[in-house]
Amino acid sequence: MSDFSWDDEPAHSHAAAEVTTNAPDLLAGLRNGKWLDGQVFLPLTYAVPGVVPEGLSLLVGAPKIGKSWMVLDFALGVAHGGYALGCLPAGEARPVFYAALEDGDRRMQDRCRRLLDREPIPERLDYMTQVMPGNVVATLAAWLGMHGAERPLVILDTLGKVMPPALQGETTYSRDYRIGSTLKRLADDHPGACLLVNHHDRKAASEDFVDAVSGTNGLAGAADSVLVVSRARGETTGVLRVTGRDAPEGEYAVTFDDAVWTLDGEDLDAAARRAREARVTAGLGDRSAEVVAFVGKNPDGVRARDVEAALGDDARRYLARLVDAGRLRRASRGLYTPVPTVPLSQVDGERLGQRDGWDTVRRCRVCGFPLDPALGDVDAHGHCEEDPCSPR
Repeated sequence: MSDFSWDDEPAHSHAAAEVTTNAPDLLAGLRNGKWLDGQVFLPLTYAVPGVVPEGLSLLVGAPKIGKSWMVLDFALGVAHGGYALGCLPAGEARPVFYAALEDGDRRMQDRCRRLLDREPIPERLDYMTQVMPGNVVATLAAWLGMHGAERPLVILDTLGKVMPPALQGETTYSRDYRIGSTLKRLADDHPGACLLVNHHDRKAASEDFVDAVSGTNGLAGAADSVLVVSRARGETTGVLRVTGRDAPEGEYAVTFDDAVWTLDGEDLDAAARRAREARVTAGLGDRSAEVVAFVGKNPDGVRARDVEAALGDDARRYLARLVDAGRLRRASRGLYTPVPTVPLSQVDGERLGQRDGWDTVRRCRVCGFPLDPALGDVDAHGHCEEDPCSPR
């Protein structure tokens, strides 16, 4: 098992090594386009369709946000041959190994029964709550040695519980990439297997959600896929973002209610639409959000008179402001279309106060848009007070 030890020495280049006598061996794996063109490969396997593909995946999110409930939902869906996230079919029952290193038997039983709603816990679910120190990868490899050919799902919860320190002279990035590469190699040695690793986030907003992975970019760089789940404290609604080398990138609205994660929609397409709507209306007042949602249902664009006809005489005045705020696009004179997305950093910045129970953004009581702090203790824009029904 030395190939899968956390403590493998990092690779170094050896410029003085003798290579001339071994030159034929160096090209032993060389292939050409004709060989590649003639191959027939099996399609990509998923534990959870569109969400958890084969290979190494990281599930990232804030502590206590419900990540362990999500991976247990995945585990039970795959082991039972049922559904994950409420509506995504996991296919036929397959072996699952859950390294639940932050739980005990009682909690495992209680959580399984809570998610299964009195259904028996599936026999194909194997789990361990303790692993001998320094032997987590060897333990996963031993289980995969028995079930690796059955397209299994393996879950490590959490990586932080077993993350080793950097070796002497090794940078943190090199350590992270070494750990990620070790886990990826373990998954790659068993085609069709999915290795899902639960990991904490960096607690910082970023334009690229992959940057949420705690630590350096070494972990995310080694993984085949990255899943980032976010949810404001005390809220039931959230977003699951997915990206990877082979799987399509997606952003899906999810809900977390009474410990159960479900997709907000009947399928991934519907959940993706909900996520786009939520992002583009984040931080807006109810009326502004209503206007954005109406325009969003008309991708070819709507006229101001169409908005008035559908939502009332006062709806027209919101259009110019929403264009200025980047929430709508003016395609031509009088024609408004939805924007593809809103930068994540903008959304997170506007939600910052909501996460901590207070609001750093004071908004106009008339239009719902932010007020300039320089205005002092006012509750509305001057132009809104003067003529709340006129466009700006």
